Amino acid sequence: MADNDLIIGSLMEDSWLTLEQIAAACVVDPDWLLRHIEAGLFPHAESVSGVWRFSGSALQRARRMRQLERDFDAVPELAALMADLQEEMDRLRARLACLERGA
Repeated sequence: MADNDLIIGSLMEDSWLTLEQIAAACVVDPDWLLRHIEAGLFPHAESVSGVWRFSGSALQRARRMRQLERDFDAVPELAALMADLQEEMDRLRARLACLERGA
């Protein structure tokens, strides 16, 4: 698979994506992603031997942030805050669904 191949399917949390793969999936320049990492807006990004790697949840976060910046002309910090809130809502919905199944 080439670095610029688009990844389609569901990502498992233990799989890792490169900076280039995340950028290609979000249709952004890798520099966009690096600026956001340097600003601390991707708290779970890891650099291993100088190579950035990201989880599947980071891909979803990057897509949300890019969409917010594009659609609402949001500054990166606001887009990150909204992504945080959306992630928390996703966790709460999953927890509620689990509780409802157990009841």
